[in-house]
Amino acid sequence: MAERVCTPDIVTSLAEDEILVFGNNAAGDADTPMARLAREKFGAEMNNPEGLQGSTYSVAVQGVTFDKLNEEISVLLDIIYEWDQTTFLVTPLAIAESGFSNKEIAPLFADAIGYYNIRLPREYLDIISRIS
Repeated sequence: MAERVCTPDIVTSLAEDEILVFGNNAAGDADTPMARLAREKFGAEMNNPEGLQGSTYSVAVQGVTFDKLNEEISVLLDIIYEWDQTTFLVTPLAIAESGFSNKEIAPLFADAIGYYNIRLPREYLDIISRIS
């Protein structure tokens, strides 16, 4: 796999054309550091578990089935493909008590490896490269 630009380990700011993708729970009120950052700094909405919000995109991970998670990520990938002037910074989506690990979630992004406007966590790229 060619060297890819990864999502930074710590995101403190976003460019005008960047969207932060973070894991949430089905109620939209996850209390993780990334969810708090998304709400406090980048416009994510409390009690809104999925979709575009400000400069963020929320993915409900906790309290959903794997099929629902797969569907959510498919919708996200369609948006990423269509919004080719926007860069999406995907953070590790697994959150405590979600029932899913990043090892299970990462392969759902395998089809996006060819997209130039997505940044994935290094862990996701490592997992995807092992299954490719």
